[in-house]
Amino acid sequence: MQVHLIDGTYELFRAWFGAPPAQHEGREVGATRSMMRSMAMLLGRGTITHAGIAFDHVIESFRNDLFAGYKTGEGLPEALTGQFELAERAAAALGLVVWPMVEFEADDAIATAAARLAGEPAVERVLITAVDKDMCQCVIGTRVVCWDRFKDQILDQAGVIAKHGVPPASIPDLLALVGDTADGIPGLTGWGKSSAAKLLAVYGNLDAIPDDPARWSLAIRGADRLAASLREHRPEAALYRTLATLRLDCPIVCEAEALRWRGVDRAALEAICIEVGLPPDSFRLPPPA
Repeated sequence: MQVHLIDGTYELFRAWFGAPPAQHEGREVGATRSMMRSMAMLLGRGTITHAGIAFDHVIESFRNDLFAGYKTGEGLPEALTGQFELAERAAAALGLVVWPMVEFEADDAIATAAARLAGEPAVERVLITAVDKDMCQCVIGTRVVCWDRFKDQILDQAGVIAKHGVPPASIPDLLALVGDTADGIPGLTGWGKSSAAKLLAVYGNLDAIPDDPARWSLAIRGADRLAASLREHRPEAALYRTLATLRLDCPIVCEAEALRWRGVDRAALEAICIEVGLPPDSFRLPPPA
């Protein structure tokens, strides 16, 4: 079997920025409507038999306690954040197993599920419906892959190395050095993706990179400056790596059989449709295979 792990937060944000606003009874519901259509199209293809979807029920997580600069919900429009809970209920009505994350992040739930499912003999492949750099650390050979469903492109371990210059296990180290603006991780001064990837391809992790650039086994432009930056800020780099490392211990139910898609919850789906101003019979999905 194949298991699909869906980034619900990404799906909702994509719907928010891509769909026109729509109000129903004084409430903005356009992003939820668009997400429901997108998920219905995905399920309607008839190729999904097992799936889970993770949402950031709130934007803040345990990482905000570790680093004050980590991303928050500040600046997000209420019209969007007000749809988080609605989108979760909509996904559940479509028959998906929903993981609403509070202490952890949606990415942590996906990473946890991917790691556990990779150990189930009946699971042939796990497809993570996201290709963000941080999700690439979850990739395991050709067994756990990232799938860009809009381009229908697969990123396996060889693909991660080709795209980012490092294997999946080194992605947190790469983000620690170069930063990740989407998550509020600043990285270290002077470090770019090219130099960081070249060194990590050799040393594997930032702890193994020697303080003295004379000991580096390859020539890097601006080596003295980069080495000084790392040498002086190793504690910060270690913290940034912790922030970038996805957790594998989320308390979620994610065994393959629990993720079997058993079809929509017709009563709940009709109620959600009415709540967002759609005809009750808007989604007629085929029964599960």
